[in-house]
Amino acid sequence: MEFKDWTVASAAEAMRKGEISSVELVRALVAEKNARDGDIQAYLTFDEDGAIAAASEADSRRAAGDTSPLLGIPVAVKDLINVRGQPCTCASKILEGYVSPYDATVIARLKAAGAVCAGRVNMDEFAMGSSTENSAFKTTRNPHDLSRVPGGSSGGSAAAVAGGEAVCALGTDTGGSIRQPASFCGIVGFKPTYGRVSRYGVTAFASSLDQVGPMTKTVEDSALLAQALFGADPHDGTTALNPVPDFASALRGASLKGLRIGLPREYFVPGTAPEVTEIVKAAIGKCADAGAEIVDVSLPHTEYAMAVYYIVAPAEASANLARFDGVRYGHRSAKSDDVMSLYCRSRAEGFGQEVKRRIILGTYVLSSGYYDAYYGRAQRVRTLIRRDFDSAFGKVDFLLTPVAPTPAFKVGELQDPLSMYLNDLFTIPASLAGLPAISVPAGATAAGLPVGVQFIAPSFADAPLLACARAFEDTLA
Repeated sequence: MEFKDWTVASAAEAMRKGEISSVELVRALVAEKNARDGDIQAYLTFDEDGAIAAASEADSRRAAGDTSPLLGIPVAVKDLINVRGQPCTCASKILEGYVSPYDATVIARLKAAGAVCAGRVNMDEFAMGSSTENSAFKTTRNPHDLSRVPGGSSGGSAAAVAGGEAVCALGTDTGGSIRQPASFCGIVGFKPTYGRVSRYGVTAFASSLDQVGPMTKTVEDSALLAQALFGADPHDGTTALNPVPDFASALRGASLKGLRIGLPREYFVPGTAPEVTEIVKAAIGKCADAGAEIVDVSLPHTEYAMAVYYIVAPAEASANLARFDGVRYGHRSAKSDDVMSLYCRSRAEGFGQEVKRRIILGTYVLSSGYYDAYYGRAQRVRTLIRRDFDSAFGKVDFLLTPVAPTPAFKVGELQDPLSMYLNDLFTIPASLAGLPAISVPAGATAAGLPVGVQFIAPSFADAPLLACARAFEDTLA
């Protein structure tokens, strides 16, 4: 089997049967990365020696009787998740040269399961963007069309998996940064319920929104990663204490029959690309043919979600990024004469344009005289958005929506920040409500560009959501 065809499940089974070793799998990954990444530009760094050493250890664990499904599986890691001994730059010049002294909780859990954290993949700087064009180091390309973006901010993760340079990857989702690139690249992108996965060791963008999740080739693979990632963490007080579900059991016998699937009318609006609309309508038809009941619902405050997000997220980013000041770590300007100029010059030289834009916006809405008018009001509307979802889930089990209004756009095509922000139009509301959501491939345009559909579930219904997505995935087989 070629490396690009391995999934987490198939590779785990092959290693269990002795058909391939972890070391052989990692060496195949290195060969594919070397052959493909010159065009795709997904990876920022790759620790080949460390990956092979970890794979060798996994092989030894397997020989000793370890049967973990992630044992020896290489995982690409978005460059804002700390891995001990590896760079963690957040694709920003302000952290260029920084090497992490510790593992994030999600990394510690993957390592405990025997996974191999090999390469760091590209992203929009500090996860601020929808195209991975905001990286300070390189522009990642969509494997389906190298003239187009892979989406963002987890574009490097999506491109690595879709381009056959990774078996699976970790991404983060603040307003859609797992789901939108998954749709653009034709893979599965799963954003868990807020608080189900620890954020300890994950560089913060917007703390009340950020969530780590898997980016994989199949829903089953996402479930396998979720099993290791989920769970309370004493290092992160926002993690939920709920027991971790048995995802494998949830997926057995997954069916759409009898499910009530809601179509929120506010998500089916003019401006969505016709081919996207056609593919989503076809997906709805497949759900109905498989026995699901299709129900029209309304989420009336959806129209305010974009405005709320671009007040709340920049406000939290402004506070979180204040630590990058040229004093404690990261870039320090050599042109400074005093402490104030050190702060100003270090941040001006280290941060990119989009990060500066959001810091300025966030600082403004948090400033004296504007806090209640903007940030306080946005949080109140955020509550109304969540109540809309609560009301809808009183009538249906899941919601089905588009992921993005368009397929992947061309590199450099969207110069206006507002046009770029609109790419998250359909993903932001679930993030504001803290709900689990997943992007599943649903088809492709005439030009061969992938398009996904989004399923959204109530809080903590992560396992049923994956079962629903798996059942939908089966309708496309």
